[in-house]
Amino acid sequence: MNSSVQLDETTLRAVVDEVLRGLGRPPAASAAPSNSNRESRAPASVAPSVTSRTDGRFGLFSDPVAACTAAQDAFLQLREKGLAGRAKVVELVKSLCTQNAAEWGRIELEETKIGRLDHKIEKLQIVKLVPGLEWLRPYGMSGDHGITMEEHTPFGVIAAVTPSTHSVPTLAGNVVSMVAAGNAVVFNAHPAGARCAAHAVRAFNEAIRDALGIEHLVCIIAEPTLQSFDALCRSEHVRLLCVTGGAAVVNAAMKSGKRAICAGPGNPPVVVDGTGNLAKAAADVIKGAAYDNNLLCIGEKQVFVLEAVAERFMNELATAGAAKLTSGQLAKLTTEAFTTGKDGAGCAHAVLNRRLVGADAAVLARHAGANVAADAPLLFAETDAQHPFVMEEQMMPMLPVVRVKTFDDAVAAAYRSEHGYRHSAILHSLNVERMTQMARTLDTTLFVKNGPSVAGLGLGGEGYLNYSIATTTGEGICTPLTFARTRRCVMVDNLRIY
Repeated sequence: MNSSVQLDETTLRAVVDEVLRGLGRPPAASAAPSNSNRESRAPASVAPSVTSRTDGRFGLFSDPVAACTAAQDAFLQLREKGLAGRAKVVELVKSLCTQNAAEWGRIELEETKIGRLDHKIEKLQIVKLVPGLEWLRPYGMSGDHGITMEEHTPFGVIAAVTPSTHSVPTLAGNVVSMVAAGNAVVFNAHPAGARCAAHAVRAFNEAIRDALGIEHLVCIIAEPTLQSFDALCRSEHVRLLCVTGGAAVVNAAMKSGKRAICAGPGNPPVVVDGTGNLAKAAADVIKGAAYDNNLLCIGEKQVFVLEAVAERFMNELATAGAAKLTSGQLAKLTTEAFTTGKDGAGCAHAVLNRRLVGADAAVLARHAGANVAADAPLLFAETDAQHPFVMEEQMMPMLPVVRVKTFDDAVAAAYRSEHGYRHSAILHSLNVERMTQMARTLDTTLFVKNGPSVAGLGLGGEGYLNYSIATTTGEGICTPLTFARTRRCVMVDNLRIY
């Protein structure tokens, strides 16, 4: 690996701009909590500042170089503990997430001020579903010329970037997968969720130290910056990068000179063709789109429904609890949710108002001049296919619904709105040919049929869970295998008895 590679100025500026925009997090100093789950909570209950404790104890560091050196030493210690040591770490992390789900979920919500408390808690409770050592099965071969064994071995130290949308759950899932594969890790968390992440890291390391005598297996930069991210990329100890975030930080990782596993942006479309149960389709769409106020990268962001069943489908959305906005209310909300900016070519495009990301549906409704129940899970409104709510990954519980004449039109519109991210897509249909057509056209990493988007993570569907979904680099939902090398050991001779 080339440890002297630095990010170019343009790339650094792009990452800085992305961090300053907040990546979905309103400025902590100015944004008041808007979620009903956040009311009557004093800021003092947020995780204590870790600045005074970044003395190299329990994985908390202010210096990226020191963090990487400590992680390298911890990796060597873990290697001596064998598979049993890895299994113990996985057990501890999962157990701590379950035990502390309510407290850590509250701490994360109060720091980031986005999403819903019940779902913050649930995302920690289900970390126990992230795969561990059971995925690392060796492969053996024997023949006339000897015996060959292929095993999964660690990279060493991994540098990871986590988002503000799921700060502690993403971090915990990464620890399970990475340590199961035998690695140590240094995190550069998104600044909007750095304090809650550091709080969890300290707890993990205290438990790991007590059980195994290793203090810095999971390290974190307590005050993450662009410079600390660059330093991690340049460290001679870092052999692999894992980035979950927006396009700028993903692009920076891929230009770093290190191998990178990147979970980039998405804008998942839904197609409803009316051949199935419309009531179930509406309930499933609400379940996925409203989850944590639509912060999930796999969550339903826009719906294309065949004209013949559009009215019935929207009626079912309302019956299932979603609140419909009028055209006037939609227009008012749109002016609040988006401004107009220019891209690199000087072309005008919609720019998301990050202060509304992850807000409750009732809060968005007030911006639209509407009154809905405080516990309304989702807003929806009929739009055209080019509306900003359709084309932008808005991460709000406001679902645009677009009428289309034919299934071909629906797939074509879904393809345009997904922007070629190849992230996630959802289809409600009983027609297998249509399933194949949409799968081939969008070519997404996750493709869910006749269920909510969360079924793609094994929640109500078959499969396994992780919060890092490497769509940009193609690894898919991360597992321990994602963070392991394949090593072949060969013994040559005629060793067969028969």
